Amino acid sequence: MKYLMLINAALDADGAPTGCSTPEDWMLFDKALKEAGVHVGGNALADFTTAAAVRVTEDGERIVTDGPFAESREVLGGYFVLDVPDFDVALDWAARCPGARDGGSIVVRPLADFEG
Repeated sequence: MKYLMLINAALDADGAPTGCSTPEDWMLFDKALKEAGVHVGGNALADFTTAAAVRVTEDGERIVTDGPFAESREVLGGYFVLDVPDFDVALDWAARCPGARDGGSIVVRPLADFEG
């Protein structure tokens, strides 16, 4: 079954991401996923200040809001898609992810399967 791991980085009082994970930590995690044969895809996201949220009102007006999607002390930093046997295995991989440290969190959700 395929699962999405959303990587949420914690932000400090000034809005800067916290944590001490290095690029090497991320490369090692990515390598481990690939070597285990569970990596389907994933990407880091560009700086959250380049984000925009789009909403459409009942009368069809488009409203675009700059910045993060919600008032929060976390920001979505990227994602992985894994193909693993079950939810518990997905949670095990999430716990190994560098983004789960230093105040960050990993949201794990199964991908919907509309074909089966």
